[in-house]
Amino acid sequence: GDVYKRQVTALGPPTATDRVDYPDSASDLCKRVVAGEFAKGIVLCGTGIGISIAANKVEGVRCALCHDHYTAVMCRQHNDANVLAMGARVIGSEVAKDIVDVFLSVEFEGGRHAGRVEKIHAIEKGC
Repeated sequence: GDVYKRQVTALGPPTATDRVDYPDSASDLCKRVVAGEFAKGIVLCGTGIGISIAANKVEGVRCALCHDHYTAVMCRQHNDANVLAMGARVIGSEVAKDIVDVFLSVEFEGGRHAGRVEKIHAIEKGC
């Protein structure tokens, strides 16, 4: 889709074989999303689990670990996810492309879901 014509900033290691600590990558990207430098972010690790946990430690981030089309739709429509996590070792490249396409194009529905997102923010604030 046309979503691939968007501006992309790669923050990962220089090569695929370079060692990287995913908490550092998640923190760097997520702070930039929250600051407004990026509208959305996408993070990857082997399963997507560790990096999604790390991403969700950054206040203001709603990171969703998605593994198919449906979870990608729901993370945007119902949760207003601003960061997408995927597991490079557990999903194929065509599924990953579909998830990215959905994540970048589906809008938040608001309505009853907006109150739930606000409750998530309240948890972050310790309320």
